[in-house]
This record gives sequence, structure tokens and C-alpha cells, in this order.
Amino acid sequence: MIIRTILVDDEKLAIQGLQLRLEKFADVEIIDTCANGREAIRKIKTEKPDLVFLDIQMPGFDGFSVVKGVMDIDPPLFVFVTAYQEHAVRAFEANAVNYLMKPVDEDRLADTLERVRARLGERRLAEEAERLKLVLAEVAPDAMAAMDDEAEDADASGGRFEKLINIKDRGQIFRVEVDTIEHIEAAGDYMCIRTANNSLILRETMKDLERRLDPRVFQRVHRSTIVNLNLVREVKPHTNGECFLVLDSGAQVKVSRSYREVVARFVH
Repeated sequence: MIIRTILVDDEKLAIQGLQLRLEKFADVEIIDTCANGREAIRKIKTEKPDLVFLDIQMPGFDGFSVVKGVMDIDPPLFVFVTAYQEHAVRAFEANAVNYLMKPVDEDRLADTLERVRARLGERRLAEEAERLKLVLAEVAPDAMAAMDDEAEDADASGGRFEKLINIKDRGQIFRVEVDTIEHIEAAGDYMCIRTANNSLILRETMKDLERRLDPRVFQRVHRSTIVNLNLVREVKPHTNGECFLVLDSGAQVKVSRSYREVVARFVH
């Protein structure tokens, strides 16, 4: 699998340094480089790369503006590269694969590319599954209908959702019963899984984790927070239409205005 890659940075030396570091990875093909955000948006839309290494601070369109500028297409994976640590939170909120500090550390770069390979593998498997479903719908519509009925039955029973999650943290593997998870907080590709008496770090994106959890129980109440609705003990109103959910352990989780409908079920 070749990873078609574009490098974006207004500093020529930064691009050259990253090119040198990427030469050791045989599956990375640098198809273009860009010196500013506007050029990057144009090249991403025409070249359709798999991956973009993107500087954050650039004149005119910064890195975050580039991400927003390509949201009308199926976007590539992004890795932010910058000299400023304070942008880390926004980078993860933009669902970047990773955040690299200049000068780029080779071990961290290798780890980042492992994440990229995993993400691309998942994406291509999903696309292949959709293609197979389309073919099956044409050549064997009865079989496809039966498969859809089975999938609906599984959804209705909650059978396809995880009951137990294995989490490797601090050199140990923890087997966590999903029903005991109070809430989950996201930071890029890492999830902080919080139960009443433990906090564990899981290397997975929020989007992927949501697919494994029953949406009738686990609901997003903030763009970076998921809550187990079965463990909500109290709703405390706050300012500006926001509120806090008090969980069984006494922990409090903020609900943003965008997710107020989640709270509505508790106040009828």
C-alpha cells in the first residue's frame, strides 16, 4: 500500500527536512509540496492524497483553515507539524492523526506512520465492503435482503455492540465491562476511559469507539465526551443553556448546548 503524501509548509527548509526523514519509509510517496494554505487546498482537491503533513502557522490560510477548506470532499488524513505546543489541543479536536513538533523526532514520525497505515487500512476495508455489497445487491438481491434483515435484528437486540473492552495501559491489559464505563474523554487518537474507580488510556479514535458502543446507552454530550446515560444520577443546569451531568461516582460532565437534546430525556 503506497501512501500518497503532500507536504505543506511555508518554510522551504522544513519541507526539505521532512522529505529527508520520510525517505526511509518505502511506502510513503511524496507527490507534491505546497508553500501556503491556498495552494494546499487546491492541490489536495486535485491530487486527492492519502496523507497531508500540514504546518499550522502560515501566512494567510493557516493549517486549520486548510482542513476546513477541504471538508467538501472526502478529506485525506492530516498530521500537523509545528513549532508551537499550544496548538496541540486544536489539532486533536480537528481529528488529526497526530501532532508533531519541529524538529520532527524520527521515532515519533515512525509511530505516526503506523497510525496512518492502520487508519488507511480501516478506510479501504470499509470501501471494499461497500463495493461488495453493491455487487451482491445486483447479482444476488435475495441474499442481500436476507443479510440486511439479519443486520437489523442484530441492531435491535444490541447484539453487535461490545460488552467487554480490552485496554492495554501501563504495560497491562485491563478487561473492562462496558456497563461500568461512566464516561469517555477524547484527545486525538487516544480515549480516556473512566469508570467509578479507574482511568485508562485506549489508543483509538472517538469515531471508531462509538461504533463499538450501544448508542441507546452511550451518547455524546460534548464534541470530545461520551457519557453512559444509565449512570447519570442528576442534571445540574448551568449558564448559557449548558448543564452538568452528575454520575454515580459523583463525577460531573459538562453538556454543551449542541447536545441539549440528550438531556431532555431526563427532565420529562
